[in-house]
Order: sequence, then C-alpha cells, then structure tokens
Amino acid sequence: MDVSLYSAAAAMNATERWQDLVADNLSSASVPGARQQEISFSSVAAGLSPSGNGVAGGKYEIPFAGASTNFSQGELKATGNTLDFALEGSGFFSVQMPDGSTAYTRDGEFQLNNQGRLCTKQGYPVTSAAGNLTFSSANPAPITISAQGELSQGAESKGKIAVTEFANLRALSMGNGGYFQADAAQAGGKPGTTTSVRQGFVEASNTSPTLAMASLITSMRMFETNQKVMQMQSDRMTKVITDLSGANS
Repeated sequence: MDVSLYSAAAAMNATERWQDLVADNLSSASVPGARQQEISFSSVAAGLSPSGNGVAGGKYEIPFAGASTNFSQGELKATGNTLDFALEGSGFFSVQMPDGSTAYTRDGEFQLNNQGRLCTKQGYPVTSAAGNLTFSSANPAPITISAQGELSQGAESKGKIAVTEFANLRALSMGNGGYFQADAAQAGGKPGTTTSVRQGFVEASNTSPTLAMASLITSMRMFETNQKVMQMQSDRMTKVITDLSGANS
C-alpha cells in the first residue's frame, strides 16, 4: 500500500471540506446574525505501513478536517426600523418552526403577518415566555421594546420576547437560514439574563468576506498541491509496474 497516496487523497478530502465551509460562509455573509463556520485540521491514525527487509512497519496518520461554529458577536448596524431587534450578549431569539419545534436565531429582522403576529422574514412566529406575540393593527401607537425584551404597543404591554442563553454553545447545530437547533440535554438553555435587546438595529454576520476569499484561495492551492502529489505517485507506480513487468525490455 502506498501511504503517501492515501495521505494526499485524505488531504484533498480535507481541503475540499474547507472549501465547502468557506463557500457556506460567503453565502451567509449578508445574512443578519449568521455565524461563521471554522475549519480545524488534525491527524487520525489510519493503520500500519507495510513492513519489509525484516523491519516492522510503523503507524501512519492521515489529515482530518473538523468544523466548528464561531459564536462571537457580529457588528450591530442601525436601521431605524421599529421591528429590527439586535442582541448584545450570547443569547438567541426563539422561533416556532413549521413542524412545531423551536429554533434559535440571532437574525432580528422581524415583521408582522396578517394576523398581527411578530414573525421572522420566513414567516416563523417569534415566541415569548407566554406564547406568541400579537399586535393590533387598529392601534396606531408605536411598538417599542426595552433592553430586557419587554414589548409594548403604546401604553399596552404585549409580553416579553423570548431570549435564550446556552451553557454549552457547542451543543447547537446549525441549519439553513442561520437557524440553530439545540440538544436540550446538553445545551443547557435558560432564559437570558445577561443579553440585552436593542431596537432599530440588526446584527451583521460575523463572517469577513475578505478573509473568507483569502481562505478559499489558500484551500484551492492546497488542493492543487495534493492533486499533483497524487499524480506524481501514480506516475511512479506506473513506472514501477512497467519496469517489473519487463514491458520496456
């Protein structure tokens, strides 16, 4: 078995994974509250190299690429829109998904649907500690929210928007559109106490398009380098087989 061939193939697979993550980051760079995916490389044991001439074969390792989410805060950008909310702190807004499950997001670009319910851009209801948040279209008073998440329409209290903080952010799994699902047993979700809400702001993605493009170029060059290594090894093996078979004699 040609260890170098397997190592180069594994490296190509790892850099391909890196390119996929960078592409995902670039596609979500304009999504409010989106979180950057980061790559990490390590080595894993893959077996024993063959022995020969009385010398025992040694262990060999191949590259492995792992992904993780960067939960650092993105820049808060002023919009002046009444229903744009941004979070300062580690918390997440809670929304009800079409299947009835709860998802979590940092995207606070909200709107009212035809029933006056506070919803995400996709139409998912934003939840409160007491259920859904509904506002009256007949009431011309402005909608306001306190730093603690208390919503009002004029002098009328409408409830408190649900903000959830997690003891273990690594237990969150990212889905489409910047929404996260939480493993209830491991995430340790609880009502937010250290996260504040700012009205008229949205949080930008914490992805830097410039750095993402630089990473994409680097990963492509690494992929091409390992591709050349595989080609060299393939050519070497072809030559060895040809020489041993006596095809050139």
